[in-house]
Amino acid sequence: QVQLVESGGGLVQPGGSLRLSCAASGTILNTYIMGWYRQAPGKQRELVARISSSGLTSYADSVKGRFTISRDNSGNTVYLQMNSLKPEDTAVYRCNLRFDYIGDYWGQGTQVTVSS
Repeated sequence: QVQLVESGGGLVQPGGSLRLSCAASGTILNTYIMGWYRQAPGKQRELVARISSSGLTSYADSVKGRFTISRDNSGNTVYLQMNSLKPEDTAVYRCNLRFDYIGDYWGQGTQVTVSS
């Protein structure tokens, strides 16, 4: 059994920063992909960033240069550093852990609101 616990969301002004965390517990395999997704009202769920167990990363065009995904192997935690936040970044953010041939696990979601 795998559990993902997210934290770090909140209310910030445009141009501000937040760091989201996703802590995984349970049986974690050596090979995995973890991603951060977001969904705003009336919009499709969007993949924001991914990181593999080997450290490879990728980002949505809308967040390149502003967001950074990283991992803490010893703590089984991944982070999403969010800088230069814009109102259009407002969404519920969820982390996803994917194991090949097994399936996906999801965090509960954390709200990020960017507003004056």
